[in-house]
Amino acid sequence: QVQLAESGGGLVQAGGSLRLSCAASGDTFTDYAMAWFRQAPGQEREFVAGISWSGTSTNYANSVKGRFTASRDNAKNTVYLQMNSLKPADTAVYYCAARWRGYSVHPQEYDAWGQGTQVTVSS
Repeated sequence: QVQLAESGGGLVQAGGSLRLSCAASGDTFTDYAMAWFRQAPGQEREFVAGISWSGTSTNYANSVKGRFTASRDNAKNTVYLQMNSLKPADTAVYYCAARWRGYSVHPQEYDAWGQGTQVTVSS
């Protein structure tokens, strides 16, 4: 089973940028598609971005398309989420997740989760 650990969250002003990282260990990283989800207080966990095991296929929620970019470095067992033009509505705890083979927009289909990292965007 893969273990995941996110980093890179913080406080940023609207219009700013952050890059989240998620380091994987404990299993073959390239066996897993990866995804980023987020959860704001009182809301359900929602899909943000997914990336295939090779990094050649990505998918984004409409709310972040054109602003966020998911990537991965399989040599470093790490997946990234570059977030630009941040908005207060992007404020949430961000989680990375791993799924055997292909990514999904449904959080219940994932095999492993990180502990989350807080992103706060001030107006």
